[in-house]
Amino acid sequence: MYQSYPGGAPSPEQYGQPAAPIPQSVTRAVQLMYAGAVASLIGIVIGLTTTGSLRSAIEKRSPTMTAAHVTDAVHLEIGFAIVGGLIGAGLWIWMAQSNKAGKNWARILSTVLFAISTISTLASLAGSALAGGGVSRIYGILVWLIGLAAIILLWKRSSTDYFKSAPRY
Repeated sequence: MYQSYPGGAPSPEQYGQPAAPIPQSVTRAVQLMYAGAVASLIGIVIGLTTTGSLRSAIEKRSPTMTAAHVTDAVHLEIGFAIVGGLIGAGLWIWMAQSNKAGKNWARILSTVLFAISTISTLASLAGSALAGGGVSRIYGILVWLIGLAAIILLWKRSSTDYFKSAPRY
């Protein structure tokens, strides 16, 4: 016997349209997003290995700080790097899964997050970021390039057609 979905809404199978196959552009974008998640986690390790340059940057920026205050500032920056990297990896994974499912809001949110990343990367290149020597900046550009490629793929015609054909439930 057939039972309707709770609330009387039809089940996804009742929409009468088969799920559209995922185009290669979306599949590649999703793969790049998973690579971005891995890159974010690797970025944490890179950040931890550059604490010496971080300490030097803090001492140069604030020469009146005591050694204890510099150590506290280094620990705070490391904590922010770890938390930021974990949040970044989580966002990459969430956006990958949501875009793969054909959720148009995820494509838009991915674009907004990429715009924020662009501003952050430009600020880092301009030297306004306290942490990160050359290695961190270069790695940041690599992660940004992964995001750029994913966004370009998400806005290709085949991807747009996929997002438009996704069921709205």
